[in-house]
Amino acid sequence: MKHHENNTNRNQLDIPRHALSNYFERAALDDRLFPTHISLFMALFYFSNSECPGEPFKASRAKLMRFSRIRSIATYHKNMKELTAYGYIQYTPSWHPHHGSTIKLLCGTGENNEGDGRY
Repeated sequence: MKHHENNTNRNQLDIPRHALSNYFERAALDDRLFPTHISLFMALFYFSNSECPGEPFKASRAKLMRFSRIRSIATYHKNMKELTAYGYIQYTPSWHPHHGSTIKLLCGTGENNEGDGRY
């Protein structure tokens, strides 16, 4: 395996970078995150526009909870609040049962101005 030091699309193991690479690298160092945060972020990524994950999108709580396997509404809201506070997402709840909330993924978009400054 040849090491590509100058290729920014690869990491130290010579593995091609993925759209979620920045998130996984940051999440691995963030002691505040639990499995529910990670599974919820994966659900958010799934329902985002995969070609442009930094664009705002709409998703319903029911779909996100089902995909992330979170059963408690309180846990869902706590995790969304924390992902917002930690600078992983922007979240605007709709509070309407049939309209999805507006969400924007911030990892890897260069727009992370919140959180703990480690990103």
